[in-house]
Amino acid sequence: MADLLRVQNLREVCGMLLDAVEERFGAEIDLSRVGVDPYWNVDLRAAFEVGNDPAAGIDVGQTSDDLAELRALLRRPADDPPVLWHDLQHLAGVMRLLAYLDLPGIGADQG
Repeated sequence: MADLLRVQNLREVCGMLLDAVEERFGAEIDLSRVGVDPYWNVDLRAAFEVGNDPAAGIDVGQTSDDLAELRALLRRPADDPPVLWHDLQHLAGVMRLLAYLDLPGIGADQG
């Protein structure tokens, strides 16, 4: 079924892509050299409720906030589980940054 999302497939794809990111940019990326922190973000509800005008759902996200939230997630006690809707949005922000860095003419000089 084409509409079936298999978490294992997603896990494999993430591993493949992160391996490619590491090969392209190295094991650590100095984001202070990249010069991007704020970015346009579409609120999660507005992004998926396409029948409505998304303009009211556009706000500004911050890469530094995304990284801080992901670091905090790694430090959470085992009995404090992730809040998927919140934590996945921060992960998505970082993943979008990685995609941005790979655009022609953007990350080529970053190394």
